[in-house]
Amino acid sequence: MRDFLRALPAEDRKRVGVDIKTVQFGWPLGMPLVRKIAPGLWEVRSDIAGGIVRMLFTTQGARMVLLHAFVKKSRKTPTSDLKIALGRLHQLQRGSR
Repeated sequence: MRDFLRALPAEDRKRVGVDIKTVQFGWPLGMPLVRKIAPGLWEVRSDIAGGIVRMLFTTQGARMVLLHAFVKKSRKTPTSDLKIALGRLHQLQRGSR
């Protein structure tokens, strides 16, 4: 996740950072910035020069936990990206019990 964000150009990183901050301090939010994907899993949508970045996240109390990010190139969220985020969500939930 961190490597993905660091690889973005500075202007795109700034845009993504602003969107994450908006979600952190305005939670709960809805469309067009945040969309629920599955129980306990949401996505933040950030428009950047190269397309649209999707950051999949969950919440733990007052914390926002970023699980996975990718540049969306098709209409539907790719299954492989969804599986990565869900796997990390399950790991996080097992670790917090």
